Amino acid sequence: MYNFKSFNIADWFSFYRILAVPLLLGLIWVGEREWFSWMLLVSYSTDAIDGFLARRLKISSARGSQLDSMGDQVTLIMGLIGLIFFEITFIKENLLLIIIAFVPYLIQMSIAFAKYGKATAFHTYLAKLSAITQGIFILWLLFFGPVYWLFYTMIVLGVLETVEEITLILMYDDWVEDVKGYFWALKDKRRLVNNNNQ
Repeated sequence: MYNFKSFNIADWFSFYRILAVPLLLGLIWVGEREWFSWMLLVSYSTDAIDGFLARRLKISSARGSQLDSMGDQVTLIMGLIGLIFFEITFIKENLLLIIIAFVPYLIQMSIAFAKYGKATAFHTYLAKLSAITQGIFILWLLFFGPVYWLFYTMIVLGVLETVEEITLILMYDDWVEDVKGYFWALKDKRRLVNNNNQ
């Protein structure tokens, strides 16, 4: 459990995305596509805000990284659920590509929980780029309709990011936060210390 009294402002922005899940589910339940889309946009916006605040105010923490990752994951899941309910035709027409992108993600999450007991919080550059692309595509689809070049870009980035995450999990014996990417991990002293202690 979290000690809410110790939350800083960046933590609260991250935690908002988790708190927003029941509201988003309720909007889906009553078929409020427009309100759902706007509230999902708010959730995606808090992802940019919490990271900016944490860096600007120098209040980054392991708890904040976990909250941010959890908020990202539930927001993505809510976006996908929204698409299933509001854009089922698009989902059916592109189901194979969606499965190709989503199955590796499930594998990566399973490996992370088996090894660390929780989700990763690497926050790589590729993960950030993939998340931005996903958010833009999902919101654009909900507001205006599908843009296929953006959809294909999202799929490719998602698969590449998942492969990098799995590679990083295999590289780090202990849970760590904020790894910029594979090439940065090769020089990361936290990884080298873990390997030297074996």
